[in-house]
Amino acid sequence: MTGLGGLNPSPSSLTLGLVQQQVPLVETTADVDAATDRVVAALRAAKEGFSALDLVVFPEYSLHGLRKSGWARDELMCDLDGPQVERLRLACREAGVWGCFSVMERNPKGAPFNSGIIVDSAGEIALYVRKLHPWTPKEPWEPGDIGVPVCRGPKGSVLSMLICHDGMFPEVAREACYRGANVLLRTAGYKFPLKQSWRITNEANAFQNLAYTASVCLAGHDGNGIPSMGEAMVCDFEGTIVERGDSTPDRVVTATIEPARADAARREWGVENNIYQLGHRGYTALAGGATDCPYTYMSDLVSGRYRVPWEDEVQIVDGTGEGYGPPREAGSSVDTARGGLEAR
Repeated sequence: MTGLGGLNPSPSSLTLGLVQQQVPLVETTADVDAATDRVVAALRAAKEGFSALDLVVFPEYSLHGLRKSGWARDELMCDLDGPQVERLRLACREAGVWGCFSVMERNPKGAPFNSGIIVDSAGEIALYVRKLHPWTPKEPWEPGDIGVPVCRGPKGSVLSMLICHDGMFPEVAREACYRGANVLLRTAGYKFPLKQSWRITNEANAFQNLAYTASVCLAGHDGNGIPSMGEAMVCDFEGTIVERGDSTPDRVVTATIEPARADAARREWGVENNIYQLGHRGYTALAGGATDCPYTYMSDLVSGRYRVPWEDEVQIVDGTGEGYGPPREAGSSVDTARGGLEAR
């Protein structure tokens, strides 16, 4: 139950506001500042108009838009201790609400990171993550290097953040939940061709891990190509969609969820308690279950030998077809190569 989209929250419920933000057009530092102003204004307006909100979630690229021309310019990137992030933190503190934000983060050693932060109601950064799996070959970002963090959030939630394409990998959601997350926040800039994949992965990530998923994309058109899809979505731990938005730019989709119910399912379910059963195979027949790792891809990945059977036949293995320069070699610095960031 979502209590009429959060209008009737219980004391134990977490009330979410998912902002289907209009995709910004960013070409200058002034545009980044203007986009930051819009995010701040939207957060304040959401909380003022809906006082029950505990957490407001903004899409990926909400400060930087989707134009490659803006991505390739170092002066448009942000720093965690920079003015844009400081304004986001101040807005959360003044409004007394948690916020989840997207930041394209400057990286002196290579291509920028596609990063995300969760800020608490006191204005402190509670979680900081770098996108593990940039949407190659379309995106030029440096792959994330700080794993899949989690943090304690309001109303008994344990939060983690999956940035767009990260949510297509079941391993990322599983890692977050293995570390204790019961609410997965997914921010994205996806456009309409990904609508079906968006839905099924949001549902699957929830059910396979007995977690809630709360996801939101940019919406609208920036005058270039296919519009972004919006499509905010909340799934419960059975994989059922309990709230779903549309393509309306700047619509705030609200929902109330009960993190404690996901926690209870993880402790009380037998059938389909899959996140537990992964490491306790066949416990009905074998006390405690089998605790080995029968999955070749896992052991190969750990040992640096990951290789699909069709490895030599894969045709697209860098971003040159998308107009980016060649990727930098491992260990090289930004001074020797821009890691594919510079457009040709």
